[in-house]
Amino acid sequence: MDLPNKERPSTANSPKSRGGSQCCSSLKMFLVALSFAYFAKSLSGSYMKSTITQLERRFDIPSYLIGVIDGSFEIGNLLVIAFVSYFGAKLHRPKIIAIGCLVMSIGTFLIALPHFIIGRYKFETSIRSSGNSSSHLSPCPAMSASVLSTGPSTSSIPSPGCEQESRLSMWIYVFLGNILRGIGETPVQPLGISYIDDHALEENAAFYIGCVQTISVIGPVFGYLLGSVCAKIYVDIGFVNMESISITPGDARWVGAWWLGYLIAGLITLFSAVPFWFLPKSLPLPERRLAKYSPEGTSFIKDKPLLEHKYQADEPTNLLEMAKDFLPTLRSLLGNPVYFLYLCVTIIQFNSLIGMVTYKPKYIEQHYGQSAFKANFLMGVINIPAVALGMFSGGLIMKKFKLSIMGAARFALGTSLLGYFLSLFFFTMGCENADVAGITVSYNGTGRLYKEDASLFSSCNAVCQCPETHWDPVCGENGLTYVSPCLAGCQTTHGSGIKTVFQQCSCVAGGNQTASAGQCNNRDSCQRVFPYFLALSVITSFIISLGGTPGYMVLIRCIKPQLKSLALGFHTLATRTLAGIPAPIYFGAIIDTTCLKWGHKKCGGRGACRIYNTTAYRIAYLGLTLGLRTASFFLCVLGLVVLKRHIQKQERSTLANGGTGAAASELQALRKGENNGANSEPQTSDYDPERETRL
Repeated sequence: MDLPNKERPSTANSPKSRGGSQCCSSLKMFLVALSFAYFAKSLSGSYMKSTITQLERRFDIPSYLIGVIDGSFEIGNLLVIAFVSYFGAKLHRPKIIAIGCLVMSIGTFLIALPHFIIGRYKFETSIRSSGNSSSHLSPCPAMSASVLSTGPSTSSIPSPGCEQESRLSMWIYVFLGNILRGIGETPVQPLGISYIDDHALEENAAFYIGCVQTISVIGPVFGYLLGSVCAKIYVDIGFVNMESISITPGDARWVGAWWLGYLIAGLITLFSAVPFWFLPKSLPLPERRLAKYSPEGTSFIKDKPLLEHKYQADEPTNLLEMAKDFLPTLRSLLGNPVYFLYLCVTIIQFNSLIGMVTYKPKYIEQHYGQSAFKANFLMGVINIPAVALGMFSGGLIMKKFKLSIMGAARFALGTSLLGYFLSLFFFTMGCENADVAGITVSYNGTGRLYKEDASLFSSCNAVCQCPETHWDPVCGENGLTYVSPCLAGCQTTHGSGIKTVFQQCSCVAGGNQTASAGQCNNRDSCQRVFPYFLALSVITSFIISLGGTPGYMVLIRCIKPQLKSLALGFHTLATRTLAGIPAPIYFGAIIDTTCLKWGHKKCGGRGACRIYNTTAYRIAYLGLTLGLRTASFFLCVLGLVVLKRHIQKQERSTLANGGTGAAASELQALRKGENNGANSEPQTSDYDPERETRL
C-alpha cells in the first residue's frame, strides 16, 4: 500500500539520493573496467588457442602435449580459485582483480620468452640456398656409405649440436607462463560478477552481466584476428632473408610469429589492471533498491542485520574465523540439489566446448586444407561474433520477457538441444584424404592405402638413399603429393626458394616428370563444402550461445546471496579442474591417433604430426564433441524435474501458510520474473531479503 504524502520521506536532497547517483556513476565505471579486463583475458586466451599449431611445430611436440600446455591455465586457477572466491568476497574486490590482471600480464610475457632465448627455426628441406647459381645437389643421393643420411638406420643418432637445439626446456616456459595467466585470471569472474549483482538493480543485473559476458566474447574476435596476422608473419622475421624461405603459410612446416601476439596481449592485460586500483571496496545502493528494503517494507524480517550485512561493506573479519567457516559453507553449497546438478551438467558440456574450441582452428586447417592465418581469421570474423550476438540476445530476451528461473532453464535447454541437432549435419560435410604417394594412395595413384599398408619406398625410388623421417613435400605434375623430392625420385633441380622445380622425377608418371615445392592443392570437393561448414558453424554457435546468459542466471539465482561469490568461484573451479584441464589433453591424444605421418626432431624422437587421416579426424573430433553433449542432456532433464518439484513444494507451503512466511518469500524469488511479467502486486516480493533462490 502506498504511503500518504505526509508520511513519504523526501529524497530530493537526501544522502540516499546522492548515494544512488554516486553508485550509478561508480557502477558504470566498474562495468567499463570489468569489461576491459574480460576483453584482455579473453583476447590472450583465444590467442593461445590460435597458436596451438604454431607451438606444435616450433617445439616439435604432439597434440596431447599442447593439450597439457593449454590445460595449465586451468591448473593455475585450481591453485587459488576457491580461496580467492571465498576470502576475496570479504576483502577489497576491485584491488584483488587489479592484482590478478597484473599477474596475468606477467604470465603472458613469460610465454613469449622462449623466442628470445631459442635458436633460429630450422625446418626440413631439400632446397639449399645458393648465391648466384641455380644448381643444387641432387635430391636423390645414390646408395653410398659416404652419403650422409638421416634415414631409419641413423635416425637414432643425435645430430651434432643437438644439445643446443633441445627444446624440452623451452615449452616449459610456455607451460609456466600459462599457469601464471590462470592464477591471475582467477578473481576476475567470481568477484566481478558478484560485485555487479550486489550493487545493481535487480531488473538490470541480468542485462549488465550479459553485457560483460558479451565483451568477453568480443575479446576472442580480436584474439583470433591477432593470431591470423601473426600466423602470416614468419617466426624469425627480421633475422632471415625471406627470399631464402622455401615454404608458404599453408605448409605443414610453417611457423608464424607466435611470440609477437603474446607481447601485445600482455601489454593490453597490463593496462586493464589500472582502473581497478581507483574503485571503492563497495558502493551505496541505488535509491530504488534501498526503498525496497525500507523499514516499512521489511518490518517483519527477523534477521534484519543479515540484510544490512549483505549490502553494506563487509566489516574486517578475523581470517582464522573465516577459515573455520569455509568447510561448513562449502557443504551447505553442495547440498543444494539444483546447484549440484547444474554443476554436473556444465562440467560435461564444458568438456565438449573446451575440446571443440581448442582444436577447431586445427580442424579447419587439417580437414579443409586452410592455412593457419585463414583459419584464425575465419574464427575471428565469422564464428566468434555469432557467439557474442547470441549471448547478448539471450540477456535481452531474459530482460524483456522477465524469465523466471524455470523459464530461463527451459530456454537454455531448448537452445542447446536445437544447436545439438543442427550440429549432427557436420558429419556430412567431410573431405577425402589428400593424395600422398605411399601414405594415402599407391605410387601409381590407382588405389587407396590403409595405414598398415602404407610404405614410402617403391621401385621408382629404390636407387635413392632417402630418409623416411623427413617431411619435405613436392607436388608432381600428375597431381600426386610426394613426401620429399628424394622419395619422388627427382635427380636435378632448377630455381630457388619456393620457385624451385624438381626434374627427372622417376616416380612422377607421364609428362616431363617434374615436381614443384609444396603439397598439391587439388581438393576441389573440399573447397565446395567448406562454405556450408562455415554457415552451419555460425548458425549453431548463435543458437547455442542464446542460452548462455539465461543459463548463467540460473546459477546465480539458485543460491543464497551470502554464498554467491563462493558458488561462482567453486563452479569455475570445478569446470576448469574437471573440464578445462583434461579436455584438451584427451582431445589431443585422440586426434594424435589419426596421424598418418609424424615429423621427427633433430635430436631424435617423434615431433609434430605432418598429415592426418581426415576421415578419422572428423569422426573422432565431432563424435567426441557431440557424444559429451548427448550425455549432458540426461542430467539437464533431471535438473528441470528437481527444480519444478521444488517450486511446487514452495507453492504448497505458501498455500498452507496463507500466503505469508519464508516459503512465500522464497517462492516469489523463484518466480519473480513471472510475477513481474503478469503485473502482479509487488508487496510479497518487495520484502524478500534474499532475492536469489535458496534451495
